[in-house]
Formats: sequence, C-alpha cells, structure tokens
Amino acid sequence: MAAPRALPAGFGELEVLAVGTVLLMEALSGLSLNGLTIFSFCKTPDLRTPSNLLVLSLALADSGISLNALVAAVSSLLRRWPYGSEGCQAHGFQGFATALASICGSAAIAWGRYHHYCTRRQLAWNTAIPLVMFVWLSSAFWASLPLMGWGHYDYEPLGTCCTLDYSRRDRNIISFLFIMAFFNFVVPLFITLTSYQLMEHKFSRSGHLQVNTTLPGRMLLLGWGPYALLYLYAAIADVTFISPKLQMVPALIAKTMPTINAINYALHSEMVYRGIWQCLSPQKSKQNTQ
Repeated sequence: MAAPRALPAGFGELEVLAVGTVLLMEALSGLSLNGLTIFSFCKTPDLRTPSNLLVLSLALADSGISLNALVAAVSSLLRRWPYGSEGCQAHGFQGFATALASICGSAAIAWGRYHHYCTRRQLAWNTAIPLVMFVWLSSAFWASLPLMGWGHYDYEPLGTCCTLDYSRRDRNIISFLFIMAFFNFVVPLFITLTSYQLMEHKFSRSGHLQVNTTLPGRMLLLGWGPYALLYLYAAIADVTFISPKLQMVPALIAKTMPTINAINYALHSEMVYRGIWQCLSPQKSKQNTQ
C-alpha cells in the first residue's frame, strides 16, 4: 500500500484545501465572465469596433489566467503536481504570458480611451490591431526568456503550480526580475495612470467624461502590486524569511483580476452589457429587429 503523500512544508491539510478551493472559485468565475464577454463579441456585430478589440484582447488574456488557475486548483486539490517538470515549464510560461498580456492590455485600453476622449477621434483598426499584436508578442517574448535561460520557472511554495522563480538570489534571477518588472509593471502602470490623469484634467471643468479615471489604475496596482513587491523583495533580500503561506497571497490576489477586469471593462460597459444581453436573449433580440 502506497504511503500518503506528504503535505508541502508550511501548509496544513485544511490550508491546502482552502487554497485549492479559492483557486477553483477564481478560475470558474473568470472563465465564465470572460467567456461570456468573448462570446458576445463574436455574436454581436455592433461590438466589433477597434476600441472593443482591446477589451476582447484583455478578456482572452484573463481567460488564460483563469485556465492557469484551474490547473493549479486541480493540482492543489490533488495535493501534488501531476504533470512533471516539462508540464511545470509549460504551466509557468502560459501563466506568465497571459498575466503580462493582461497587465499590458489594461494599459492599452487606458491609452485607447485617452486617444478617444482627448483627440475626439475614434480608434482606427490600423492602430488597434498592431497595438494588440504588440501586447501579445511582447508578453510571449518576456515569458519565453526563462525558457531560454534568463530567469527560471519553478514550483510555487505550495508545490502544486508553477510560476517565475524568485527564490534563488543569483545575478541571472535578480537582473531578470528588475528589468522584467520595470517594463511589464512600472511602464504599463505609468501609461495607465498618466492616460486617465490626462483625461481627468481635460474634462475636469466640463464634466462630460463618462469613464472612471481612478479605478483602473488602482485595480492594476492592488491586483499585481503584491506580486511586484514580492519580486522586488526577493531581488534585494532572502525571501525565505517570508512564510510560504504569505508568499501564496500575491498569487491568489492576482488571480482575482480576470473577474474584476471582466466586470469593470466589459460588464460595466453599457454597449458590451447590451451585447451580452442580446446573446442571452436571442428571441427578444430577434423580435426587436423585426
């Protein structure tokens, strides 16, 4: 008879079960809401605009994060990683690439809104498509670097999912953490905050701006900031002084972003909400067109 598998160091039975349950809830919520958003874009012609292409790109990235969370949830409930070292590398790459695409996609939406409201010109397809391509190619490029030797993917403290390794304090890891965080968190955050601040400044007197200019930046900072702080701390100090359970908190916070983004960028938009409602009520929509 096989001996039961030991729990990860620093975690109890209920804690592992709790992490797996939270990941599962986050995954199902993100997949449901972003899947509904993607479906509405595909089925509603009125939503197929250059500006909404940026929202669609963000929904695809967040769906990828939710899929990554679903794999991690199943592994956590099994209390082991069943896919081997190659599966760990693939899981780390997929999660990291979609996370970067989500962060940069939020910045792209902020810039697109600035372009629309401050220049009074609609975003064109020949601008939106290259912007989306840049977001995904840049994210894939940075996520592929650990596979090529700069940086490294390894198991998270729970041992049931994989992410960017920040535990080894060598030049390779430290240099990658600093440079990656600057280009993929600091720069997108700056673009997001600056875009909305310029919009708020331009329309502060008229009051005609119908976009929340403070929420997107706060979401980006609160959702991905804990991960950035963990990477920064790991680059300058010994991360083993932080308990394994506390190290898992940024991952759990970050995986709420697909749900939050879907509510803020898609379900909160009147046009997208109307498109989703039409998809869910095809008979009513058909009656309105007759």
